[in-house]
Amino acid sequence: MDRIEHRASFGGFQDVYRHVSTVLDCSMTFGVYLPPQAALRRLPVLYFLSGLTCTEQNFVTKAGAQRYAAEHGVIIVAPDTSPRGEDVPDAEGWDLGKGAGFYVNATQPPWSKSYRMHDYVVHELPALVEATFPATDVRGICGHSMGGHGALVAALKHPGRYRSVSALSPIVAPSKVPWGHKAFSAYLGDDRELWKEWDACALLAGARERLPLLVDQGDADEFLAVQLKPELLRAACDEASHPLTLRMQPGYDHSYYFIASFIGDHVAHHAAAFAD
Repeated sequence: MDRIEHRASFGGFQDVYRHVSTVLDCSMTFGVYLPPQAALRRLPVLYFLSGLTCTEQNFVTKAGAQRYAAEHGVIIVAPDTSPRGEDVPDAEGWDLGKGAGFYVNATQPPWSKSYRMHDYVVHELPALVEATFPATDVRGICGHSMGGHGALVAALKHPGRYRSVSALSPIVAPSKVPWGHKAFSAYLGDDRELWKEWDACALLAGARERLPLLVDQGDADEFLAVQLKPELLRAACDEASHPLTLRMQPGYDHSYYFIASFIGDHVAHHAAAFAD
């Protein structure tokens, strides 16, 4: 594993590493913020999953999360959003292929060889982080848009693995919106019953753990009505009696201005769960 960036930030260090992923069969990069407390003891880890078109750099450079991680003593790890490399399949457009892994384990060729972002985020990357950095096995997971979908699904599919979960403008029901239709058809095939394994609203009905969900959504989000549909998450949580705090934020859109405005609340949400 090679460190390719190293920058002082709020008393700690914002680094970026490159490593070879056996799960994805390619080299991957991820950001890791080590707050000043990491020099003294092992700390819990918050994983942040970014959205369509992003790499780890979007969150690292735009979200402003480092100051809150330093305040609460939390390591933040931000992976890339898809496998990368010349041998990795890609597609026309920005909502499928590189930059659009959707945090699923693809079953259809040619995607199935490398597009296994769920296993990478849930298993391979945490194992690497916990073996390399002063990190405990206390984990939280958060994400934005496609990454919010990935975070919710990871927590719902793996009870006991995460202490906390939250999302900003997540795709809550990908099996019912155009972004999900395109991605799931390619990665998972045409059997829509199989899509439910990767749909947060569908998974809530059988959830074996009741981790409280914190979700922020801007009411001026350009993707709100067609792609995000937070009302479906509210209905699914009501039906399953699953704890949900859904905050509709007036005037905010889908951008990193929105993320930066509320990421402090999300880091605090996870830090409180880590302290329990």
